[in-house]
Amino acid sequence: MGAGTEFLVREVEALPDDAFREPCALPGWTRAHLVAHLARNAEALTRLATWARTGVETPMYPDPDARAADIETTAKAPVATLRAELVSTAEDLDSALAALDERTWQSTVRSAQGRAMPAADVPWMRIREVWLHAVDLDSGASLADVPPDVVDTLLDDATAMMSTREGCPSAMLAPTDRDRTWQLGEPGGVDVIGPAADVLGWLIGRADGATRTATGVPLPVPPRWL
Repeated sequence: MGAGTEFLVREVEALPDDAFREPCALPGWTRAHLVAHLARNAEALTRLATWARTGVETPMYPDPDARAADIETTAKAPVATLRAELVSTAEDLDSALAALDERTWQSTVRSAQGRAMPAADVPWMRIREVWLHAVDLDSGASLADVPPDVVDTLLDDATAMMSTREGCPSAMLAPTDRDRTWQLGEPGGVDVIGPAADVLGWLIGRADGATRTATGVPLPVPPRWL
């Protein structure tokens, strides 16, 4: 999580101020929206850590509309404020997680979608956010910059979640730079090959890269992940 935050902050710090008002890789958002989301996400996860520590229910967001409104409001802030809040909210999250102990790490909290989970899942939620959104800034970073263990865990996460979705295609993900495979959907289906970062990009809708099927048939269309 710390390495991802450092990578993200470096990417944001390298952006010229006027680049914040340009589109990022996520439809409908500027880079300012993305940085605003990351700051508000750190605050939301801090609320979950506080919930775990105190036992007082503090949801990530009051509701989806409030979440969206907070991002829109923050995205209008001066660039210096956006840069500062990205760092300060990440530091606050670090402090909130550091305050948890063996017992409170296992406290049950809920994701923004209402899924019950242990507080021990919170760091992974943030790892996912900082690494993927560093790529979504569309400022030069790619999934090839994501550490291999994070790529593999993202493949674990995405295939498990997508496989429960209605209409999920059947495919065996067989990265050429790994000695393991991932099953998407029911056993069988086409073999999807290529570097692991490219296979992940195809799976989560961020890039095709060199990904292809072993037999040359068109790649299947995965369901939405998050």
